[in-house]
Amino acid sequence: MTIQKEVRATAVYRWLKNTDARLNILRGGSRSSKTYSLAQHFIFNKLIPCENRVIIIAMKTLPALKKTAMKLFTDLMDEYIGARNYKLNRTENALTYKSNLIYFMGLDEPHKAASLDYNDLWLEEATDFTFDDFRQFNMRASRKGGNNQLFLSFNPVSALSWIKVELIDKKKSGIAEHVSTYKDNIKNLPPEIIEEIEGLIDQDDNFYKIYALGEWGVLENIIYSKWQTLDEPEKFDDFNFGVDWGFNHPSVIAKIYWIDGKVVWHEMFYGGGLTQTELVNRALELIPPEHRRKEMFVDSAEPALVEELYRAGFNAQLAKKDVNDGISYCKTHLLGVTKSSTNGIKEIQGYSWKKDKNGIVIDEPVKFNDDFMDACRYGTYSKGSNIKVIRNAPISFR
Repeated sequence: MTIQKEVRATAVYRWLKNTDARLNILRGGSRSSKTYSLAQHFIFNKLIPCENRVIIIAMKTLPALKKTAMKLFTDLMDEYIGARNYKLNRTENALTYKSNLIYFMGLDEPHKAASLDYNDLWLEEATDFTFDDFRQFNMRASRKGGNNQLFLSFNPVSALSWIKVELIDKKKSGIAEHVSTYKDNIKNLPPEIIEEIEGLIDQDDNFYKIYALGEWGVLENIIYSKWQTLDEPEKFDDFNFGVDWGFNHPSVIAKIYWIDGKVVWHEMFYGGGLTQTELVNRALELIPPEHRRKEMFVDSAEPALVEELYRAGFNAQLAKKDVNDGISYCKTHLLGVTKSSTNGIKEIQGYSWKKDKNGIVIDEPVKFNDDFMDACRYGTYSKGSNIKVIRNAPISFR
């Protein structure tokens, strides 16, 4: 098989290529290449050289998987192998290459996992699963074929996780652990991202341990503690939008559903590397014409984006940016986050207050992984605190 693209690999991939352990634990900080390297490993070491192999790639929910690991995997298959050389059944979420089969699944469809025997398993964001989930998967990884392996990848957000308590601390046999940090992937990261990760040392010791060093931590001082994952509402009183833009940071378009004075947050778009014009075009793709006159609250530090959105036909407005007042309002009105809001759920789970140098909690959020949080606060507080909205006219560049 001729690879169609030059392959760039990190130390994480090289470790994966050489491990022969039954259970492989990939603990790592932010941007360490865990997910990317695992996708490469499955392509080059489980698919291309093999025949008649069955593989499971899973996350807690199928919508989350489709937007992250499944998309990355199929994108890399397109680049390395070519879309014509494999088959993807999007109805069954199954990929066929030669005689090999990969199933992409979430635990929101448990019947599928219960009916399969397979060779290899990859649990992405493994800390979202329970120990019982893992044991069920582990028992099913028994298909004939040799060297069946399981891979768990995650950020070590809690030293109380079953992965640490039940597997690592008990020194179970057949386990190999690899710890990675952004430094393992530093050649592929822009300077702004490196600066942000290293800057965590001045914001929060615990965040620095988890996301910069890949060490076990315990998230404290969580800002939003009373919320739940929900289906996207079919019945609601009203809705509007919140937008946060960043080129090196993810840009976010969030939809805020209002139900009896409370809100449900929904992630419509989450992605980096977009110019403001590209984000406007993405909004035009996602939001139908009949919804574009709904209020859209945008970071007030980006008046040029507000103007461009307004010219494109959106009811774009400068958002209220009172952080503490906005958070207080959201805390009393938030019902939950939609199940498909993969990145939003990850953000809200770790969104926390800073500590000062003496360990005293202060009324300022840690500025890391907060793009969805900002967009939702803009959309919720700006509308909810002033129902009779008057458009804050953006600066004109005519």
